[in-house]
Amino acid sequence: MLNDLYQEVILDHSKRPRNNRELEGASRTAEGYNPLCGDKIKVFINYENGVVKDISFQGSGCAISTASASLMTETLKGKTKEQAEALIDRFHELLTKETKAGPELGKLAVFSGVREFPVRVKCATLCWHTFKAALEGAAEPVSTEKEME
Repeated sequence: MLNDLYQEVILDHSKRPRNNRELEGASRTAEGYNPLCGDKIKVFINYENGVVKDISFQGSGCAISTASASLMTETLKGKTKEQAEALIDRFHELLTKETKAGPELGKLAVFSGVREFPVRVKCATLCWHTFKAALEGAAEPVSTEKEME
């Protein structure tokens, strides 16, 4: 069943997260925190000439938070700022509206079932909001308890 496959992908990325390291010489960083679940993350980006050349994260969190960060780093590497922002919006839509995952989301479609658990939406989106803050050079840490756009 498709839901079983989705669960397997989330578990794999939570147990063996990709790009889970400090990125030496990162040009931008941001921190994020989800007080409800205890998720903490720091996102590192090497951003050059309008492109995410490299991206990584460090932190601790639930399986959904860790898997989302892992898949996010794989997805956003090599993207322009505009492409990254479009993916952020599309991913947020997937988790908050009754929309289907299109091909542009690729493996991120595994999070489509998260919308059935509203508290977990914050777990899945924390890293994305933190990435956006890093990209914009925000100085304040991101918190799921502050109003997020």
